[in-house]
Amino acid sequence: MPGSLRGGMRGTGAAEAFSAINLRMLRALVLAPFLLLLIAFVLSNPQPVQLSLWPTDVTLEAPLSIAALTIAAVFFVLGALLVWIPSIGTRYRARKAEKKVAALETKLAGYAKAPPGVKLLAGPR
Repeated sequence: MPGSLRGGMRGTGAAEAFSAINLRMLRALVLAPFLLLLIAFVLSNPQPVQLSLWPTDVTLEAPLSIAALTIAAVFFVLGALLVWIPSIGTRYRARKAEKKVAALETKLAGYAKAPPGVKLLAGPR
Protein backbone atom coordinates (compact mmCIF):
# COMPACT_ATOMS: atom_id res chain seq x y z
CA MET A 1 0.00 0.00 0.00
CA PRO A 2 1.91 3.05 -1.16
CA GLY A 3 0.01 5.67 0.85
CA SER A 4 -0.62 3.71 4.02
CA LEU A 5 1.20 3.76 7.32
CA ARG A 6 3.07 0.55 6.49
CA GLY A 7 4.30 1.76 3.10
CA GLY A 8 7.07 4.24 3.71
CA MET A 9 10.06 5.01 1.53
CA ARG A 10 12.01 1.94 0.57
CA GLY A 11 14.99 1.42 -1.66
CA THR A 12 14.82 -0.95 -4.55
CA GLY A 13 17.08 -3.65 -5.84
CA ALA A 14 20.79 -3.02 -5.43
CA ALA A 15 20.41 -0.20 -2.90
CA GLU A 16 18.30 -2.40 -0.62
CA ALA A 17 20.77 -5.31 -0.92
CA PHE A 18 23.68 -2.95 -0.21
CA SER A 19 22.02 -1.61 2.94
CA ALA A 20 21.31 -5.17 4.12
CA ILE A 21 24.98 -6.08 3.68
CA ASN A 22 26.04 -2.92 5.53
CA LEU A 23 23.67 -3.77 8.37
CA ARG A 24 25.13 -7.28 8.63
CA MET A 25 28.67 -5.89 8.68
CA LEU A 26 27.77 -3.33 11.34
CA ARG A 27 26.11 -6.02 13.43
CA ALA A 28 29.22 -8.21 13.15
CA LEU A 29 31.52 -5.30 14.04
CA VAL A 30 29.51 -4.61 17.20
CA LEU A 31 28.88 -8.22 18.15
CA ALA A 32 32.43 -9.60 17.72
CA PRO A 33 34.13 -7.40 20.38
CA PHE A 34 31.22 -7.95 22.75
CA LEU A 35 31.54 -11.73 22.38
CA LEU A 36 35.32 -11.54 22.88
CA LEU A 37 34.81 -9.57 26.11
CA LEU A 38 32.18 -12.06 27.23
CA ILE A 39 34.52 -15.01 26.62
CA ALA A 40 37.35 -13.21 28.44
CA PHE A 41 35.02 -12.57 31.40
CA VAL A 42 33.96 -16.22 31.60
CA LEU A 43 37.53 -17.51 31.36
CA SER A 44 38.92 -15.08 33.94
CA ASN A 45 36.24 -15.76 36.61
CA PRO A 46 36.10 -19.54 37.13
CA GLN A 47 36.11 -19.41 40.96
CA PRO A 48 32.98 -20.92 42.51
CA VAL A 49 30.52 -18.81 44.46
CA GLN A 50 27.74 -19.94 46.73
CA LEU A 51 24.31 -18.53 45.92
CA SER A 52 21.53 -18.86 48.47
CA LEU A 53 17.96 -17.69 48.69
CA TRP A 54 17.57 -15.94 52.04
CA PRO A 55 14.26 -17.10 53.52
CA THR A 56 14.96 -20.71 52.53
CA ASP A 57 17.92 -23.03 52.84
CA VAL A 58 18.27 -23.40 49.06
CA THR A 59 21.93 -23.11 48.11
CA LEU A 60 23.62 -23.38 44.73
CA GLU A 61 27.30 -23.36 43.93
CA ALA A 62 28.28 -22.09 40.48
CA PRO A 63 31.20 -20.35 38.78
CA LEU A 64 31.14 -16.59 39.33
CA SER A 65 30.96 -15.80 35.63
CA ILE A 66 27.99 -18.13 35.02
CA ALA A 67 26.16 -16.73 38.05
CA ALA A 68 26.72 -13.11 36.94
CA LEU A 69 25.70 -13.80 33.34
CA THR A 70 22.59 -15.70 34.44
CA ILE A 71 21.49 -12.86 36.70
CA ALA A 72 22.14 -10.35 33.90
CA ALA A 73 20.11 -12.45 31.44
CA VAL A 74 17.17 -12.76 33.85
CA PHE A 75 17.03 -9.00 34.41
CA PHE A 76 17.46 -8.34 30.68
CA VAL A 77 14.39 -10.48 29.96
CA LEU A 78 12.44 -8.78 32.77
CA GLY A 79 13.35 -5.36 31.35
CA ALA A 80 12.30 -6.42 27.87
CA LEU A 81 8.95 -7.59 29.25
CA LEU A 82 8.48 -4.30 31.08
CA VAL A 83 8.90 -2.47 27.78
CA TRP A 84 6.96 -4.93 25.61
CA ILE A 85 3.81 -5.33 27.73
CA PRO A 86 2.78 -1.63 27.70
CA SER A 87 3.40 -1.44 23.94
CA ILE A 88 0.74 -4.09 23.25
CA GLY A 89 -2.00 -1.45 23.46
CA THR A 90 -0.10 0.91 21.18
CA ARG A 91 0.40 -1.79 18.55
CA TYR A 92 -3.30 -2.69 18.76
CA ARG A 93 -4.29 0.95 18.18
CA ALA A 94 -1.83 1.21 15.26
CA ARG A 95 -3.31 -1.91 13.59
CA LYS A 96 -6.81 -0.53 14.10
CA ALA A 97 -5.77 2.82 12.59
CA GLU A 98 -4.17 1.07 9.59
CA LYS A 99 -7.39 -0.84 8.93
CA LYS A 100 -9.37 2.40 9.16
CA VAL A 101 -6.97 4.14 6.73
CA ALA A 102 -7.28 1.24 4.27
CA ALA A 103 -11.09 1.38 4.48
CA LEU A 104 -11.07 5.16 3.94
CA GLU A 105 -8.68 4.82 0.98
CA THR A 106 -11.01 2.25 -0.57
CA LYS A 107 -13.99 4.52 0.03
CA LEU A 108 -12.12 7.49 -1.48
CA ALA A 109 -11.18 5.42 -4.54
CA GLY A 110 -14.88 4.64 -4.97
CA TYR A 111 -15.69 8.35 -5.01
CA ALA A 112 -13.07 9.01 -7.68
CA LYS A 113 -14.92 6.75 -10.14
CA ALA A 114 -17.71 8.84 -11.59
CA PRO A 115 -20.67 7.25 -13.36
CA PRO A 116 -20.81 7.80 -17.14
CA GLY A 117 -22.17 11.17 -18.09
CA VAL A 118 -21.27 12.84 -14.79
CA LYS A 119 -18.72 15.60 -15.04
CA LEU A 120 -16.42 15.95 -12.02
CA LEU A 121 -15.35 19.45 -11.09
CA ALA A 122 -11.63 19.99 -10.74
CA GLY A 123 -11.97 22.53 -7.94
CA PRO A 124 -11.23 26.25 -7.75
CA ARG A 125 -8.89 27.69 -10.35
